Amino acid sequence: MNQQTKSFIHSSAFMAIIACLLWSTAFVGVKIGLNYMSPLLFAGLRFSIAGILILLYYGKFRAYFQAIKTHFWYILLIAFLQTVLMYGLFYTAMNMVPGSMGAMINGTGPLFAAIVAHLFIKDDKITWRSGGSIMLGIVGIVIINIGRQTGGNAGGLEIIGVLLLIANNLVSGLYNVIVKKSRRNISMLTLSSASLLIGGIVLILISIPFETAPANLNFPLEFWLALGWLSFLSAAAFALWFTLLKRPGVKVSYLNSWKFIIPVFGAILSWLILPDEYPDIYSISGVIIIGASLLWMNNEALKDMFGKWLAKIKP
Repeated sequence: MNQQTKSFIHSSAFMAIIACLLWSTAFVGVKIGLNYMSPLLFAGLRFSIAGILILLYYGKFRAYFQAIKTHFWYILLIAFLQTVLMYGLFYTAMNMVPGSMGAMINGTGPLFAAIVAHLFIKDDKITWRSGGSIMLGIVGIVIINIGRQTGGNAGGLEIIGVLLLIANNLVSGLYNVIVKKSRRNISMLTLSSASLLIGGIVLILISIPFETAPANLNFPLEFWLALGWLSFLSAAAFALWFTLLKRPGVKVSYLNSWKFIIPVFGAILSWLILPDEYPDIYSISGVIIIGASLLWMNNEALKDMFGKWLAKIKP
């Protein structure tokens, strides 16, 4: 691998880390927002605003709407998978589980992305290392849930929430593969913006018959701060992620492996900020095991990225 290719991969890794750090802050914002608004409506507002923010940043309005017209059914598919189905599952689940637990379960997404990529992408197959890390990650999930059961904290709704988060991870892997394999000539800013905006509007429409609309919008400042931050991070993270998915040579499994950052930082932020959430031996063990599984999966990339830096500081 030449130096130019390595630099390209390293810049992709850096962008992926930024996106994942942004996503790791979402769990606290979601839990705050759900204190005041129903899940689907809140999700719909978040993603509609995020789509508009990307559009304003893109600025090429005529090209934007022409691309939507040309690639309408493809955009609609991504909007359905990424925004309506994936985040419909996610927000419903987050209304059933603690924020820290949601971060930990959702953070196993790279494991499921590796499975989907193995099934549908020829040169992105599961190796003994990635397969072992998948099994280790599942062990982490089981330990977290054993802790909830042992502590008497897990009810029927919480177990359903865990299953919904796992389904969310599978859908995430599927849309990643579809975007990666697509040969359509469409700007990733257009795709990310339109899929978020259309998906957000659909979520709002779905919420009307199934959820109780708020009597007024007289919410406290923390709600508006949470909504604003979630909208911004969605715009930034998805614009980065879609761009990375279309980069030549960047594999879906490799890109998603950087999501090991999400459960660790997401859980820590939830424990620090959200009331009535605190770590126990099971959740801490689960975080460590899930993190270890994903670090194992990404071992070669980490050695390649940081090997030179470590060599420079050796005595």
